[in-house]
Amino acid sequence: MRRLYPPFAQPTAPSVTAREDGNTVPVPAPADAADREWSLDELAEAYAYPAADDPVRAGRTGWLRANMVSSMDGAAHHEGRSQPLSGAADMRIFGVLRGLADAVVVGAETVRQEGYRPARAREAFAARRAAAAQGPAPAIAVVTAGLGLDFTLPLFTEPLVPTVVLTGAGAPSDRVDEARAAGAEVLFAGEGLGVDPARVTAVLAERGHTRLLTEGGPSLLGQFAAADALDEMCLSLAPVVAVGAAPRIMSGPEVAVPERFALAAVLEEAGFLFTRYRRSRQ
Repeated sequence: MRRLYPPFAQPTAPSVTAREDGNTVPVPAPADAADREWSLDELAEAYAYPAADDPVRAGRTGWLRANMVSSMDGAAHHEGRSQPLSGAADMRIFGVLRGLADAVVVGAETVRQEGYRPARAREAFAARRAAAAQGPAPAIAVVTAGLGLDFTLPLFTEPLVPTVVLTGAGAPSDRVDEARAAGAEVLFAGEGLGVDPARVTAVLAERGHTRLLTEGGPSLLGQFAAADALDEMCLSLAPVVAVGAAPRIMSGPEVAVPERFALAAVLEEAGFLFTRYRRSRQ
């Protein structure tokens, strides 16, 4: 893996340096300019959430970042799953982003399609999470209107931290009771049947979940973007062509004016581009 952006400052010294014996040796390139495997700690630093007092977070109750993978031709998945578009480096970054998050927000259809399980505790992130007063693993927060979920699955029966169900106050009461009986924490983020995407960050922040990661799917991500709730996009561009009828990484209501994001970083490995964009505050 190598960093392509932000660019490195040009060294003021020449490319070689003199030794005491009069010979010269090359000046090594910056550590992350070389193509090498980055450690989990290095990736965690590269993807660290902005501090609570960072000006970029002014007026925000939390920080909602998205992580999605796309083919070169814009497909969000192949045959209903994102795994065929992924690769080893993409999965490492996927794990790091989860290791940094308080909660992973995901749509009910993605839970069903991808066979979601509880997030697991990873020793590599234990000290970092403890220092940040986080639990051993992020909570999975499922966004659903009708609660059409199988509450006997491990996602609800075996999590290290209780799975959260985000729904509207008008959701079917019997399904709400069933979710709670299974051990899920049900939170209301809307007055009607479904969730108001603009309220999700604040509702989760009330439970101490301010470092949020959403893994989609495209409909949920589109709703967050249209509601001006998305703060950061971590987009992996895979060097593959999928064709077919797969959706884009976002699908939802059209916005009056396209929202502009600013490029924050680009990493590359094995032809994959790992980009990070933050919503422009200008």
